[in-house]
Amino acid sequence: MIPDYEILRFIWWALLGILLIGFAVTDGYDLGTGMLLRYAARSDNERRQVLESIEPHWEGHQVWLIVGAGVSFAAWPLLYATAFSGFYLAMFIVLAALILRPVGFNFRNKMPDKGWRNGWDWALFIGGFVPALIFGVAFGNLLQGVPFHLDADLRPVYEGGFFGLLNPFALLCGLTSVAMLVMHGGTWISLKTDGAVAARGRHAGMIAAAALILLFALAGLYVARFLPGYAITGDMAHGGPSNPLLKQAATESGAWLRNYGIHRWLLAAPLIGFAGALGALLLKYVRLGPRSEATERPQEHAV
Repeated sequence: MIPDYEILRFIWWALLGILLIGFAVTDGYDLGTGMLLRYAARSDNERRQVLESIEPHWEGHQVWLIVGAGVSFAAWPLLYATAFSGFYLAMFIVLAALILRPVGFNFRNKMPDKGWRNGWDWALFIGGFVPALIFGVAFGNLLQGVPFHLDADLRPVYEGGFFGLLNPFALLCGLTSVAMLVMHGGTWISLKTDGAVAARGRHAGMIAAAALILLFALAGLYVARFLPGYAITGDMAHGGPSNPLLKQAATESGAWLRNYGIHRWLLAAPLIGFAGALGALLLKYVRLGPRSEATERPQEHAV
């Protein structure tokens, strides 16, 4: 039996969601570890310890993102074309930053010179920070909607520019993304290293978790109070391929939160987000206990 369009749409959206979640969960702590490399590890030996915790598998984690792009192209080629042409500069910056990671891993230890290794350490920081920021900015713009029109041949044409993507709400989402991945990386470092490195990672994870709770709450309040959502105003054709010309939508105040009232179980999603950040915030006391806090306090000297 051949599935109908409604089932196929669900399958493709579920597949894309699983791939994006897989990328965020697995490669998220790789990016966070790169951002914390210069803070959590002060000496060359400590930095090697941190890098060796992610080197065996970081490259495989990026496959989630590659397959996600392939799924977007296979299911929604016009969406893929519009995104990759309209957001070309932003995606080029992300790609360039991601390229710094394999280059940094391969070349950092080629020379023992301190300046050489410090330079590649900064490259690995950029390779973690820039994608984390721009991914958050991208999702912030998707919530607001991006300007495009259909030309005479019904091809979508993006009307905005790169700096238009850097609006206040999108930057707030970008900072939320950075805080989330720093929290993730700090938790990873605290679990996979030991001594002062683990303590610094735990300390950074706690700070990032507190920042994430605040930023996530601010972004939610902004969406609830100031960001209009999209609502379908006409009939939808469920029996055919997805076609934006066959439906009508309008922006309405509070539309983004409407499904929380219709489907109460969706409230579990933001609650799980807050619970995860709170768990990372309490990680220090769960792992160490109050008596060990003084002995595991991060050292402030730099080498």
